[in-house]
Amino acid sequence: MSKITDQLYVEYTFTVAPIEPWNDVLAAQLGTLGFESFMETEEGLLAYIQKDLDQEDLLKDLEILQSDHVDIAFAKAEIPPTNWNHEWESNFEAIMVDGRCEVRAPFHEKHVVDYDIVIEPKMSFGTGHHQTTYMMMEHLLELDFKNQKVLDMGSGTGVLAILAQMRGANAVDAVDIDTWCYENALENVERNKADKVTVILGGAEVLQDKFYDVIIANINRNILLVDIPTYSKCLSTGGLLLLSGFYEEDLEAIEAACLQAGLEYQGHRKKDNWIAPMFLKK
Repeated sequence: MSKITDQLYVEYTFTVAPIEPWNDVLAAQLGTLGFESFMETEEGLLAYIQKDLDQEDLLKDLEILQSDHVDIAFAKAEIPPTNWNHEWESNFEAIMVDGRCEVRAPFHEKHVVDYDIVIEPKMSFGTGHHQTTYMMMEHLLELDFKNQKVLDMGSGTGVLAILAQMRGANAVDAVDIDTWCYENALENVERNKADKVTVILGGAEVLQDKFYDVIIANINRNILLVDIPTYSKCLSTGGLLLLSGFYEEDLEAIEAACLQAGLEYQGHRKKDNWIAPMFLKK
């Protein structure tokens, strides 16, 4: 049941140039300061934080604001109490992937499909609407996950981890550095009875001494370039690395990093200018 919150929020309006990949980096850093939800705009990002957590110098040490690679400006304004559930429900539509997998909210009509995933994103990334998540789901629908151990890195709502279990994986780690995403993924995993999915709060540092047959990482170019060597160390020989979160023009840099880490390019999907390549551990 929807309810109107009595909590006051402050809306930050960020202009970001260039937007990619910096919007995602900005959102990740804001999440560590207590920002709860984000919405992409044509110019950058809207970010929301509870009024009692907002401080005058809140952003003074934010690393991205000191970067020479991106220009960021912002303004903020207090917003009145809002029925967030209603706002979300009015903007979230169910999606169908390859006619086999539907991602829907609890209030959407259920259809007969091979894979029915019920997600309540609460503004977390990963409903399948974004091109990168959609392409990752296409990858997962084509691969055989029977008896595989899978890592979903930057798991957001947990939708890819849930689909990996539905496709036969016998163990899935869903890892995200954002507390909001972590808590949301826990709820969605329980909602979909994905008992083989373990949700973990953290970044690449939590992967020490872990090994996987398939690794899914839908993050952004800069983080991927740093973490690809770690993914390779965690990947079994003959295992697959599925990447997304970046544009086609970034593929050369991603492929070079993967090659150096012992990963062989297998091809990629493309949707608009976003791509999702696949690599094989030699």
